Amino acid sequence: MDYTDFSIDDLKQQFQIKDIRSSLFDNIPPIDVSSWLEQSLQRAKTLPIKSEKARSELIISPILLEMRVMNDNFFTIYSGDTLVADKKKGLTGECDFILAKETQSFTVNTPIICVVEAKKQDMESGIAQCAAQMLGAKIYNQKQKKAIDTIYGCVTTADVWRFLKLENDILYIDTQQYFIVNLPSILGTLQYIIDFYKQLLNEETKI
Repeated sequence: MDYTDFSIDDLKQQFQIKDIRSSLFDNIPPIDVSSWLEQSLQRAKTLPIKSEKARSELIISPILLEMRVMNDNFFTIYSGDTLVADKKKGLTGECDFILAKETQSFTVNTPIICVVEAKKQDMESGIAQCAAQMLGAKIYNQKQKKAIDTIYGCVTTADVWRFLKLENDILYIDTQQYFIVNLPSILGTLQYIIDFYKQLLNEETKI
């Protein structure tokens, strides 16, 4: 198995994960779209974006890059890297995007957010894949002696975005979907998650 093979039921049975559909974010302030990001997405619209690769490169990547710049390179973006958490249990495989805290590392180090592009526009299977990667990220961090109890994730078709949170053994699946036509709300939600890690990791540094 690898991350793409898991279903939510597999995660429940093998890892005792509980899933809850819940409203994760309330009253998150939107963030204005920068001229660079707006121009990038407008230029992308002039191209025949038919493949998953094109959606990743032309829509998802610029949004994640925008968040990195807005946060003074607080995190690093890994695209297409393999995250090996536990081969025996199937928690291994290539990840679409991993946002990691350690910005100077060439390899994935301290993953905090997993972003999965829903294959064939299938959000449900994307949610299961993302949840498996989030669990993998948590176990990976534990092995690196960097225990982080909360891992966030996002599944997207590029047009539709849906967020997840794995906290301890509970997988929270946001009941709300965010649409690219309301990009400021997507940016605001991503910023909320990044702010969470800024506070969390800064507090750990002080200990």
